[in-house]
Amino acid sequence: MFGRIANLFRGFLGLFISGLERRNPEALLEVEKENLRKQIAQYNTGLASHAGLCERLMQQIRKLEAEERDLRAKAAAHLKAGNRQAAGQYALRLQTATRELEENRMQLQQAETTYKDLTKARDVAISSAKAQIDSLKGAIEDMKMKKAMAEMNEMASGMITQIGGAGDTMSRLHEMVEEERNKAAGRARMARDSINMTEVNLKENEQEALADQALADFAAKEGFAIPSSAAPLPAETAAPIKQMGPQAQ
Repeated sequence: MFGRIANLFRGFLGLFISGLERRNPEALLEVEKENLRKQIAQYNTGLASHAGLCERLMQQIRKLEAEERDLRAKAAAHLKAGNRQAAGQYALRLQTATRELEENRMQLQQAETTYKDLTKARDVAISSAKAQIDSLKGAIEDMKMKKAMAEMNEMASGMITQIGGAGDTMSRLHEMVEEERNKAAGRARMARDSINMTEVNLKENEQEALADQALADFAAKEGFAIPSSAAPLPAETAAPIKQMGPQAQ
């Protein structure tokens, strides 16, 4: 039971950490870069130790080369002097020194080859890691840009929806305004139609009659003839009309 609970807890913890990693890729990349720097430092420490081994081998080879020259010279000198026993001892030591020298030279060659291979492997690993880091940086920037574009597209889609809704509201408002305008026009027509034109016409006729009467009085005092308002007759049949003004003698 406790094991199952522990597994469940680890599962939730893993999901939580995965969510944090997804939300913070830059932080995760920085952690990996720091881990890479630590690995390179450790690798360089081991590489430095190997380089130290190569240096010790080179020093041992130089020492054995000097010892070999010294033993060869002593063996030759004793042999020339006729001291065969001493010459034999130096010759035996010379063989041992020569054998050790060859072994050290072989070890140095192998160590140098290994050092070069390790250095090359380190450089290749670093170059590959840098390329991956640069690729991840580009991918993160591209991800950010695409997220921004997606948010802009979603915002634009929401704006279109809102604009469409506002258009429906404006259409309803236009219909309401038209309805009220038509109602107002109807009320104006009803008010116009309800005006009593009979009294207006009577007043107009009264004014015309008063004007005609005033004109007739004026014409009578001045001795003018007022022309009839009827349609004129043709010239050959029409009676002479007395002209306004003094009569001809």
